[in-house]
Amino acid sequence: MAAAAARAGFRRMFSVSGFTPPPPPAARPVADPCNNLFVSGLNKRTTSDGLREAFSKFGQVIEARVITDKISGYSRGFGFVKYATVEEAGEGIKGMDGKFLDGWVIFAEYAKQREAQQPAQPAASTGYRYSN
Repeated sequence: MAAAAARAGFRRMFSVSGFTPPPPPAARPVADPCNNLFVSGLNKRTTSDGLREAFSKFGQVIEARVITDKISGYSRGFGFVKYATVEEAGEGIKGMDGKFLDGWVIFAEYAKQREAQQPAQPAASTGYRYSN
C-alpha cells in the first residue's frame, strides 16, 4: 500500500506543472474584398513596372507601387496593386498568391484600410537645450 501511494505521489509530482503554454495566436482578421491588393515577399530588386506587368495578366491594373527604402531605393519587400474592379482583384489574388516573382515567392491579399493615425506625441524632454 505504501508503494502504491508513493507511485501516485511520484506521478502527481511530474504531471502537475506550473508551465501553461501560451494560447494559440488569434486568426488574422481578413480584409473585406476591395480592388486594392497588398503584395508581400517581394525581392528587393522588384520594381513597380515589374509588379504591374506580373499582375496585369489578371485584369486592368490602375496602379502598381512597390514601397522602397528612402536611402537605398530598393524595395522594402511589399507593395500595392490597384485593379479596376473587385472581381479582377480576386483573380489577381488567385493567380499570384504563392507564386514566384523575380525568384521569390510572393503573397497577395486584399489590402486593409489604414487606421486613423493619431497625432505624434512630442518627444520627451531630456533636460538639454540646444541653441541655434
